[in-house]
Amino acid sequence: MKFALSLIAFVLVALIVPFFLPATGKVEGVDPNSNLPWQIETDGQGGSRVFGLQPGGSTLADVRRQLGNEIEVAIVAEPNEVGMLEGYYAQVSLGFVMAKVIVTVDLPADAISAMRERALKAKHMESTTRKITLHPDDLASAGSMRIKAISVVPTINLDEATIVQRFGQPDERLVVSEKRVHLLYPQRGLDVVVDTDGKELLQYVAPRDFASLREPLRSLEVGKTAGQ
Repeated sequence: MKFALSLIAFVLVALIVPFFLPATGKVEGVDPNSNLPWQIETDGQGGSRVFGLQPGGSTLADVRRQLGNEIEVAIVAEPNEVGMLEGYYAQVSLGFVMAKVIVTVDLPADAISAMRERALKAKHMESTTRKITLHPDDLASAGSMRIKAISVVPTINLDEATIVQRFGQPDERLVVSEKRVHLLYPQRGLDVVVDTDGKELLQYVAPRDFASLREPLRSLEVGKTAGQ
């Protein structure tokens, strides 16, 4: 399964455990106006920075320093697939936005396969997705590995109008079903999945790597409109 579609499937599984935005919208020690999902910096050379992290540049150790130690690192795999090495936060404060955060590590399939052979255990999550616990040696070395993508699931539901207000008009609006639309921002390396039946999903990659998000969607296109 392609990267973007695998990530969406895993996020939908993760959403089974609910949590809520505090009534005040504030968390002690967190600046409510910094590291917000729409505060994306680009360097003009194909790179970007969001939440203080650089997709394609920052490591898992950088993620831990920036977002906290409450990260769960494991291989997540669909049936008959090698899977992806991911770091998962059940709840993170991104400015005044509370969210689940998943970071995907940039590793070739053979490296992930080797980790699976050394893994301590595997268990099924909801549905058929498996979560595979790393051997301690692999877990220790994972800190130096680079992340290739950051996925964010806000606790609050966001409609399309709110997303456009915060992020601007997308370069492309891609309809993949009656209830799911992708708003694509290639110059910022962002794909926002608007789901009228579920939670929204924000996927960040370096702009130079945007094809990793866009190409898997071509087979799912129902209709699309330009964002302008």
